[in-house]
Amino acid sequence: MQVSAKDRQLLMLLAEDARTPISVLARRLGLSRTTVQARLDRLEQEGVIAGYGVRLSDTYEHGLVRAHVMIVLKTKALGAVVRALRALPEVMSVHSVSGAFDLIADVAAPSISELDRTIDVIGDVDGVEKTQSSVILSTRFQR
Repeated sequence: MQVSAKDRQLLMLLAEDARTPISVLARRLGLSRTTVQARLDRLEQEGVIAGYGVRLSDTYEHGLVRAHVMIVLKTKALGAVVRALRALPEVMSVHSVSGAFDLIADVAAPSISELDRTIDVIGDVDGVEKTQSSVILSTRFQR
């Protein structure tokens, strides 16, 4: 799977607004509409673009309380823990990491009490040895 510089520009534009019309994308990239459509089709077929999603508004996101929950796993518990975390709607993403922790979960809840409850639920998941949480105070920028 080869991604050119123009493909990366296209991906950045789509990350900003996945609903941008092909004609606008073509104009910003200096390409024809058919070329942009062909690139999109190829990126989708090759699995570079796995899907299109919703980006929440700043107003809605500012109302959420977010945290990074660092997780240490018990031996051979990765699969079961990831399945349990996937079932929690407050868990936005889970990353495998190197270092003292095995996973980092990005958690978002409508209130501190809901965030606290979710962190407790994560700590009680079978296979989780310990957790450490950092509440996110602000986001300086996001791509």
